[in-house]
Amino acid sequence: MTTPSAPLTPEQQPADFGAPQAPSKGKKILKKIGAVLVAIVAVLAWKFGVPYLTGEAPVHAEAGECVTVTGPDNDPKVDTVDCAAGKADTFKVVRVVEDTFDVTKCGEELSALAQQLETIKFVLCLEEVAAK
Repeated sequence: MTTPSAPLTPEQQPADFGAPQAPSKGKKILKKIGAVLVAIVAVLAWKFGVPYLTGEAPVHAEAGECVTVTGPDNDPKVDTVDCAAGKADTFKVVRVVEDTFDVTKCGEELSALAQQLETIKFVLCLEEVAAK
């Protein structure tokens, strides 16, 4: 007759091939790099995409178009509108001065609004349109 073997101690337990193993050092680094890249893409998408999707991007109106100007003086919102709409706060763009923020270039008789669209800076010279 054969003598049964002694029970295994915890240190001697057979390897469980189905148990999850700790990820290797290389996989950990790749996960961190991937997380950083996802964060960068999310920030860039938020900075450059969201204003255009929500309509809050600056408007580069042309001379002859009409715009409405709303919001505070330090962060005005400008939207193009039909000149015949008769909305309050409607202005006709008389002239656009490119590559400057100098609002004095519009003169005394016109209102001026400095805007920036990405790297393009410009001033809209505005004339108020009477509301109907």
